[in-house]
Amino acid sequence: MSPEPIPSPSGSPAPVRSSGRYSLWRLLAEGLRGQQGWRPAWRKPHPRPAYQVVIVGGGGHGLATAFYLAHEFGIRDVAVIERGPLGLGNVGRNTTIVRSNYFQPPNIRFYEYSLKLWEGLEHTLNFNAMVSQRGTLNLFHTEAQRDLFTRRANQMRLLGVDAVAVDRDEVRRLVPLADLDNGRYPVLGGFLQPRGGTVRHDAVAWGYARAASNLGVDIIEHCEVTGIRRDGGRVTGVETTRGFIGAETVCLAVAGSSSRLAAQAGLKLPIESHVLQAFVSEALKPVLDVVLTYGAGHFYVSQSDKGGLVFGGAIDGYNTYGQRGALPMAEEVTAAAVTLLPALARVKVLRQWGGVMDMSMDGSPIISHTPLAGLILNGGWCYGGFKAIPAGGMCTAHLIARDTPHPVAAHLDLERFAAGRTIDERGVGPFPYLH
Repeated sequence: MSPEPIPSPSGSPAPVRSSGRYSLWRLLAEGLRGQQGWRPAWRKPHPRPAYQVVIVGGGGHGLATAFYLAHEFGIRDVAVIERGPLGLGNVGRNTTIVRSNYFQPPNIRFYEYSLKLWEGLEHTLNFNAMVSQRGTLNLFHTEAQRDLFTRRANQMRLLGVDAVAVDRDEVRRLVPLADLDNGRYPVLGGFLQPRGGTVRHDAVAWGYARAASNLGVDIIEHCEVTGIRRDGGRVTGVETTRGFIGAETVCLAVAGSSSRLAAQAGLKLPIESHVLQAFVSEALKPVLDVVLTYGAGHFYVSQSDKGGLVFGGAIDGYNTYGQRGALPMAEEVTAAAVTLLPALARVKVLRQWGGVMDMSMDGSPIISHTPLAGLILNGGWCYGGFKAIPAGGMCTAHLIARDTPHPVAAHLDLERFAAGRTIDERGVGPFPYLH
């Protein structure tokens, strides 16, 4: 069924022109017609004076929230505003890994819900997001680490999530390049989540943007928020470089910029911003069939469909909004890579980039109302932002539409920091750089 017309800037109805359904038959038909029937994947409208919901941030969580508001809850009077083109923020600056192998039961449930949404995402969006469930293998190197991983795997199994213990021989079969007897951290075994894997990050942004636009959502690029307007204790809209846009509800989904945007509304969040670097090597023949994580060196790597090895490590450890990073962490990541996979010493790195992580005080995200009526926060994702896009979008949409938390995200409220109900996934205390 076609979405209802939405008003144009002049106030007259402007019907939504869908980009159409993708299919093999359409591909063949367009080939016969000289590819003349394709429309842009999403519309580029002018902002209207007001919307029911304005979502600040055109990344994965912002676009997913808009899509689920329209698709699941019938709220289509929605605008997503992004200060630049889509895909240049963290949704396009990550290592594309999806998994649900967490330790705290509430987090296991949340990320497992997200993984299940990933499994049906391409059908839901009618878009090839290149979901590849190749498995995620976490290695351990000491008996104490084995015990910790066993506890996590047992927690997962008790909640119905897949976790498989693998010995050294199985690790050698899965990752022939690995040096299991390296002098620094010998590999004793690992735990595999077979349903984990990777998803093409750009395709996630494009797929959600296209699907949301087809349902009537306005996606407004090159529109930077310069202020948040309040009337007493309620938010009434946002000031932007393209004028004021009124809204009944404003949702902040801006990753590492959460603190800066919240400050415009007079709020101080329990979040610090850090940079996380990622790297891509030259293209190689297939050498790695799983997502591999090296627990001793905080190193993770997978091989893309183009052949490049995509890898990363820990955050740089200092507060910054810069999307680059420093050489010491690059050296630490490459040292861990060469220790575990010595053959990588001969591989060239093509490019490096950084994403700005909004690290919360307990290492778990925030999907919550705020002290200001009409202002919703989706942030504090630390390392988990990309893998959580479907669940984050669905749960934020549920919070906006129903004015109550989604059951799998009820523990992610902002008030937990004041009430002492923190979800310390790693058990390292209130130190963002340690998470």
